[in-house]
Amino acid sequence: MTRIISTLAGWLMDVLFGDPARLPHPIVGFGKLIAAGEKALNRGKHRRLKGALLAIVLIAATAAATWGAMYGLQLLGERIGAGIWLRRAAEAILIFFCLAGTTLIKEVRAVFKAVDRSLEEGRRQVARIVGRDTANLTAQEVRTAALETLAENLNDGVIAPLFWLALLGVPGMMTYKMINTLDSMLGYRNERYIDFGRFSARTDDVAGWIPSRLTALLMLLTSGRLNLIKTVHRNGCKHLSPNSGHPEAALAAILDCRFGGPHDYFGQEVVKPFIGDNDRPLTTADMEVATAINRFSEIVMVSLVCLTQLLTPLFL
Repeated sequence: MTRIISTLAGWLMDVLFGDPARLPHPIVGFGKLIAAGEKALNRGKHRRLKGALLAIVLIAATAAATWGAMYGLQLLGERIGAGIWLRRAAEAILIFFCLAGTTLIKEVRAVFKAVDRSLEEGRRQVARIVGRDTANLTAQEVRTAALETLAENLNDGVIAPLFWLALLGVPGMMTYKMINTLDSMLGYRNERYIDFGRFSARTDDVAGWIPSRLTALLMLLTSGRLNLIKTVHRNGCKHLSPNSGHPEAALAAILDCRFGGPHDYFGQEVVKPFIGDNDRPLTTADMEVATAINRFSEIVMVSLVCLTQLLTPLFL
């Protein structure tokens, strides 16, 4: 029961406050470690091996450090009379840091409001949440990019962390965030990262395989569109990523719109297969539907995690 309390507390803090931009953030720390490692190692020969070693060391260190910290806090709590609650409080804070549902919704809303004011403002706003080059995007492409990111990051920033929380506790959740951060920083198919980031990208593919499909299923369930599951599977498999395509295909099917197509990354064009068939203009009403689906899917997933924790009273 105490694990459920820490899960709900961490999730509610995210709902209420979103990303704590002014506080020291462990995921930001992950990014700094990855950037330092990449700067030191991504040069010369054997880049694929060096990238794999960096990823393995950071992933293993995250798992060990988090487990050790949680166990140490449990022992300290027992010694000072706080019992398990010192550990649970720390777990709630880490869960809060690992979830990005509220911030994601706020950022996507801000993109739609910005592009309604001016195209340039929309381009600047969407650049905050996408990796593609945004300088030449049309208004339709700005809105499309925002909704693609909303669907993809429902998995990366909410459902997948919660999945690993249910499976392996807070150490599993933190380890997944390190894996996902490695992929988001190194997993590009360009000259700089194609070798160095290969192991990170493949590891993220494995860690996100089940959660991404669960994300798509939850989106269909909460929208009442389970009849689209075959369409989502067919279109999701078209994506260059084995995972990103399924949530995107779910949202495209629900909204009856089209995602994908050519995009520029670091000055290089990447042609992504189209997902969905109806190339219609996207509107603020579409964004409202999409963000509601995100939130309802999140609520269902949190409920499933709590149920799992209730039925599996393990040491995690």
